[in-house]
Amino acid sequence: MRMDLHVHTNISDSDYSLEETMERARENGVRYLGIVDHDTTAGLKKAISIGEKYGVKVIPGIEISAYDFKRKQKIHILGYNFDLNAANIRKLCDPIIRRRHANCIWQIGNLVENGYSISLEEVKAKARNSTCIYKQHIMAVLMEKGYTDAIYSDLYTALFKNNGICAGDIEYVDAFKAVEAVKQDKGTAILAHPGQSGSFDIIEELREVDLDGLELYHEDHCANDHKRIMEYAFKYNMILSGGSDFHGNYGGRTDIGELSVPPEYVREFL
Repeated sequence: MRMDLHVHTNISDSDYSLEETMERARENGVRYLGIVDHDTTAGLKKAISIGEKYGVKVIPGIEISAYDFKRKQKIHILGYNFDLNAANIRKLCDPIIRRRHANCIWQIGNLVENGYSISLEEVKAKARNSTCIYKQHIMAVLMEKGYTDAIYSDLYTALFKNNGICAGDIEYVDAFKAVEAVKQDKGTAILAHPGQSGSFDIIEELREVDLDGLELYHEDHCANDHKRIMEYAFKYNMILSGGSDFHGNYGGRTDIGELSVPPEYVREFL
């Protein structure tokens, strides 16, 4: 029995539709699948329905773009099994989507001004199923135009990082408010990939607002990350999760189900 609790679709920044995602999960022997698109609960009811057709039980979720203001760093909060109306989550996250969309339009304008052959219409076509435009949609168009051969290439770094012409972050939400919103909507709140984001120091503080668990299994976690996460989980009696962080062709090297949560953790999410 395979369980992957960290999968994205083209409702955010993957290029795989819900149907394609479920088909891939079934092909890879995944029985339980956590859909956690960025900052949105859109499509979750449909995902559950499509999953039933493919024999895949969908665990409804979200990955919230959050910020640790004390340490001035981005972190992500995963929410699972909340009320699907998600009134508190949507109130918190809808403004993030609007800010991200506006920022990407600004980035496209900068590319045009600097001589890149790209248009807003072309990028919107890539993002037609998403709640907003993402950098991945911009890069997908640039790939088609021959500027690069990969999403996360040297060009991506040159454009979007440091002093790049498209560099500039949007405002994320307070991490404590993210956990609180998930809990208010009767969900389970998990700190995503603390090893990748270097967010161990906030764990004890987030427990004060009832953070439930930590993401253990992730492609960017090393053996030392696993050790530290297990120590925190034991100390604070926290649950563990994990998954592929699948983004289709817009993501990393790990396929759906390749990082499966062990069966002893399954009961926490059913």
